[in-house]
Amino acid sequence: MTQCNFFDINTYDYELPPELIAQKPAQPRDRCRLLAVRRADGELFHQRFHDILQWLRPGDVLVRNDTRVMAARVEGVKVNGSAHVEVLLLRPEDDGEKCWEALVRPGRKLPEGARVRLDGDVVVTIGAVKSEDGVRRVIFPADCDVRALAEANGSMPLPPYIHERSSRPEDYQTVYAKDPRSAAAPTAGLHFTRDLLRKVADCGVTIADITLEVGLGTFRPVKTEDIRRHHMHAERCLVSQDAYDKIVMAKKNGGRVVALGTTVVRTLEGMAATSAGLHPGMLETDLFIYPGFEYKVVDALITNFHLPKSTLMMLVAAFAGYDLTMKAYAEAVKERYRFFSFGDAMMIV
Repeated sequence: MTQCNFFDINTYDYELPPELIAQKPAQPRDRCRLLAVRRADGELFHQRFHDILQWLRPGDVLVRNDTRVMAARVEGVKVNGSAHVEVLLLRPEDDGEKCWEALVRPGRKLPEGARVRLDGDVVVTIGAVKSEDGVRRVIFPADCDVRALAEANGSMPLPPYIHERSSRPEDYQTVYAKDPRSAAAPTAGLHFTRDLLRKVADCGVTIADITLEVGLGTFRPVKTEDIRRHHMHAERCLVSQDAYDKIVMAKKNGGRVVALGTTVVRTLEGMAATSAGLHPGMLETDLFIYPGFEYKVVDALITNFHLPKSTLMMLVAAFAGYDLTMKAYAEAVKERYRFFSFGDAMMIV
């Protein structure tokens, strides 16, 4: 066991050659590479994603995040000026969805009260800075359907490390995505095709859908040397009665809960960490998982390879163990796996 400080941000660093950052998805999706990681003995297996079937068992429940990515990046021009403005919608503040949390560029040139005419000829008011991340309040007119405006005039908010723009918008959506309520994709699910999901079900594996509206919390960088001082941005999630029943049934019958992605982990473990334990319903979760965390629900994890020093890497290290996680990442770099959103996958069992 490595003797290191698990609370030191530098503990989660690793060297990644820039050319290993995937710029477009594998075609077909399930032909990407899969690094299977077996916790029991630390063995690593190099496969293709469609080989995931051999790691699933009858009676397991595969839990996936069915959220869809919004066309959340909307552009405009400052009223009574010429400055180009970009608004990245994160989440509504209120049930009426007229006030939104958003990232605004150029933020320094837009004081509180500034007005911006967005594409679609809608004028919004830029509110105060809400957090150290630069999140702003953006106020829309009372008669504006914000989601319809974004779908009609916005664009897909691809991560900044993706410079290649030849991929299609649907490449950044899972094949089972439903309501457009996220600012980023639950990327572990991008590897599944409809045919592969049918084969999963044919193997006797139940599929359950939960929803976490992916926002800033999932991807916000850790800026503190001591990770315990980092605060996660809250994200809204929902566990339906149907998903809850499937999870309980799998556990009761000796099956495993297989989380398809870190957003599923945050949802299930966030709900389980409440005083009521895992239950159906809505939750605002700011759960931060790092080594020392005790998992209560998730038994296996399918995930991508994440950025150095990221909360997602810490979550994986908490599940697989730090040493095994770093061993797997070193092996992936050595074997030239593709990293991040459009990259290859790991399954940890």
